[in-house]
Amino acid sequence: MTFDWVPLTKNDVGAWAELLAAVEAADRIGENYSADDLAEHLANPLLDVAEGTLAAWDGDRMVAAGLTASRPAADPVHQMTLWGAVHPDHRRRGLGGHLLDWAIRTTPVLHGRRFPGSPLELHVHLDDGNEGAKVMVTRAGMTPARWFHGMSRDLGTELPAGDLPDGLEIVTYRADLDDAARRVRNASFADHWGSVPHTPESWKSSITGVQAFRPEGSFVVQDGAGESVAVLLTHYFEADTEATGVREAWIQIIGTLREWRGRGVAGALLAHALTEFRAQGYRKAGLGVDADNPTGALGVYTRAGFEVEHRTTTYALPISPGG
Repeated sequence: MTFDWVPLTKNDVGAWAELLAAVEAADRIGENYSADDLAEHLANPLLDVAEGTLAAWDGDRMVAAGLTASRPAADPVHQMTLWGAVHPDHRRRGLGGHLLDWAIRTTPVLHGRRFPGSPLELHVHLDDGNEGAKVMVTRAGMTPARWFHGMSRDLGTELPAGDLPDGLEIVTYRADLDDAARRVRNASFADHWGSVPHTPESWKSSITGVQAFRPEGSFVVQDGAGESVAVLLTHYFEADTEATGVREAWIQIIGTLREWRGRGVAGALLAHALTEFRAQGYRKAGLGVDADNPTGALGVYTRAGFEVEHRTTTYALPISPGG
């Protein structure tokens, strides 16, 4: 069977959403996207839509799609991720391999325009139950590099309590705190694997400027001088509720400055957020965490009642700047 392979366009988001819905129905990994969500992905200023996206069409039906965007920085390695999907009815026909081969060829070109001379790695994030994809990426020379947990908590059960250290207070996110929140996130994630600093542009385009951002469910911890020392920023995905019937508050970012770690700040901030989530009508809270997070975050989340729902592995392939 022959497929038409072309870059994605803004007119394709409906067909793309249908493809991803079919993938979720088969794989049950908890990822649901509306056409508007996908339009925001295409509007990412770090994505070259013409060269960094590719879709396979069987007539008027999208049966595979992938994209790979640049990151705000290459520190110390530019990690570009292939985000791809193949319709369940069209698997084992080489479509996934075609997307992977395309990404291996394309990422060095896109990388060279933004960070010439810097080292490059291509990453693929795979649910641990996706055995076919594991075989495919391994054959391409990719190896496991990091492991992540998707965690969730039922907000209908007893919620944790937590006390902030003296002199600190929790305030609800406001627009005038946006840059301070970005700086706290950048500083608190500096020792996290794969993390690079957000620029004001990337911050807006992926965190606080997207339709999923919920300022009323996002919080900043400040000291007596009004300096921000910790943040918790929340997204809400309407597509998830439409698919599951459950309103879930997704904690996109939670971070504490190094000098305030180990003093109960994160636990108190998390407890506050969970209480607010329930008051705002959410039934569930979720987050993702690096299984080897150096700050002890996994323990904080477990003590707050979060349990692992999904496990994913990041596979990596170093690519020389010349391709």
